[in-house]
Amino acid sequence: MNLRTVSLRRRVAVSVLLVLFLVLVALVISVDRAFESLSNRDVDGVLRDAETRAVQALMHGTPPREVVRQLTKRNVHVTIELPNGTVVGTAPEEGPYQRKVRNVGANRVTLYADTEAISQAQTRLRKLLLMLGLGAIGVTGLLMIIVVRRALSPLDAMTSLAQAIAAGHRGGRLNPSRTDTELGRTAAAFDGMLDSLEGSEQRTRRFVADAAHELRTPITGVQAVAEALVQAPVDSPDRDQMSFLLVREARRAGRLVDDLLALAQLDAGYEMQREPVDLMGLAEAEVARTRFVAPDFDIAASGEPVTVIGDGQRLAQVLANLVDNARQATGPSGAVRISVDSGGFTVSDNGPGVPEAERERIFDRLVRLDDARDRRSGGSGLGLAIARGVVRAHGGDLVCLPSEGGAVFRVSLPVLGPQVEPERG
Repeated sequence: MNLRTVSLRRRVAVSVLLVLFLVLVALVISVDRAFESLSNRDVDGVLRDAETRAVQALMHGTPPREVVRQLTKRNVHVTIELPNGTVVGTAPEEGPYQRKVRNVGANRVTLYADTEAISQAQTRLRKLLLMLGLGAIGVTGLLMIIVVRRALSPLDAMTSLAQAIAAGHRGGRLNPSRTDTELGRTAAAFDGMLDSLEGSEQRTRRFVADAAHELRTPITGVQAVAEALVQAPVDSPDRDQMSFLLVREARRAGRLVDDLLALAQLDAGYEMQREPVDLMGLAEAEVARTRFVAPDFDIAASGEPVTVIGDGQRLAQVLANLVDNARQATGPSGAVRISVDSGGFTVSDNGPGVPEAERERIFDRLVRLDDARDRRSGGSGLGLAIARGVVRAHGGDLVCLPSEGGAVFRVSLPVLGPQVEPERG
């Protein structure tokens, strides 16, 4: 999106002045046409009146010379052409005038109306309208500078606040008095954006600090064990144990780095593979994996074959994460059930469950409900955050459902429908 950043003050001022100029031009033209029309009507009225009087006088036998004398005035001239060609009266020699001819018997009556005064008045009116229009445009232009500056002062406030926040002064807000106006809605959206950005920044800083703290523990362990291993004699009986500790702490740091990389990829919009995935097949494979790791653990899968379009490796990672969490929560004597249906799959256990207040918080990054236990098991507190990110990248969602006993995690996915299980010979 390329926003045109022309001066809003200039645009508003020029637009208003242009509209005012066009209105004034239209007004001047309208007034001039109206004045001209009324003037012509008045002249026509004077000529009709003189014509009527001339006809009546001639019809009553008034001599043509007397008729000319009675009707000729300062702005009206009358001439009568007799049958023998003699012209009584004098026609105007120059200047603007309007003429009307009428035959009365054998006489030809011509009436002239002088329009010079009207033309002069019309010229003066045009000059007056032009001067008033230019004056109005000039005064309006000066007032527009003040009015537009005052009207756009909220934008200046937004600019100042944005510059202050960019300079490091967090926490400032516009707090619009009304949100049902254009500027009010813009200011409210601006404040909402700042809340979101600052909240994201705080979460990022907290996450970076927590991640650094999490990495410090295994790295410190690796450093301490490595130093002790270097200083230990070659024939020391503790070298094997120290080597084992070194590998364990290094793996722990590696898992945390891998989880952080996975979260970074999800935040950056990691492009998932798109292929048909059999959820029931994933569930059965996870049951087989868990029984291989813990042969005596009670785990089973049930449901119907369902196919989704997604990344099979990532969805398998989600399922493995949920099952491992459930197995750690229930202990060796626990039970985990995987149920596949047309809307996704559910992982439930008979462990202590998740408190109602923690059902959403457990999906935050670096959150553990049993911190000491998860540290011993090598958990980073990122597994559920990664799992939810993967599921949401598939267009679904991962939630912790309320239950009377144990924990229930529901994975909802957009599915293609039931899958026909092939016949086995």
